Amino acid sequence: MNEKIHQIIAGIDEAGRGCLAGPVVAASVILPPNYSLPGLRDSKKISSKKRYVLETQIKEVAISWGIGMATPKEIDVLNILRASLLAMERSFSRLSIKPDIVYVDGIYAPNLKDVEVVCVKKGDDKIPQISAASILAKTFRDRLMHEMDKKYPDYGFKNHKGYATRLHLERLKIMGPCKIHRKTFKGVKELFWDKSCLIEKAD
Repeated sequence: MNEKIHQIIAGIDEAGRGCLAGPVVAASVILPPNYSLPGLRDSKKISSKKRYVLETQIKEVAISWGIGMATPKEIDVLNILRASLLAMERSFSRLSIKPDIVYVDGIYAPNLKDVEVVCVKKGDDKIPQISAASILAKTFRDRLMHEMDKKYPDYGFKNHKGYATRLHLERLKIMGPCKIHRKTFKGVKELFWDKSCLIEKAD
C-alpha cells in the first residue's frame, strides 16, 4: 500500500472578519501526530484566559505555525472575503514545512499551490488543527487591538476588539472613524463626509 500512515495536516482559520476596525488575521497550524491539548475547540467558545493558556501550549507542541494579516486598507480594496483568503495564504507561507493536506474553516478556500485543501463548515469545532489556528489567530488579533487602543484610546478597542458593539458605535458617532476603521463597512462608511462638498466654485 502506498497510503501514508501519518499525513502532515495543517489547519487554517481567521479572526476579525466581522469587525469594523483593524486587520483580519489568519493562522496556520501543524500539530504532531501525538499531542495533548485538553480543551482545544473553537476559540469563540473558550474564555479569554483559557485561550491564552492554550496559545502557549499550542506553540510549544506545534510542528509549525504561522500568522498572516490583511490590513484595513486591503480589506476596503479587495473586500473582506478576498482579504481573509489573502491573510490565510500569508499565514500558510510562514509554515516551515509543507503539509500533505490543509483543512480550512468555512466554505471558501485560499489559493495554496501543490497541496490538497479541504473546506470544513464549522471546522473550528471539528478539526483540532483548525481549532488551534482559530485560537492563535484570535489571541494574536486581540493583543494587537490592545495595542491599537493605546494609539486610539477614544474608541475602546481593548474592550470590543473592533466589533460593532454599542460602545463602539457610540464612539464612532462622536469621534468619527480613525485610520484603522474599514471605510467600506456598514456603520463606518456612513460617517465619511464627502469633502468634495467643501470645494467652492471659482468666480
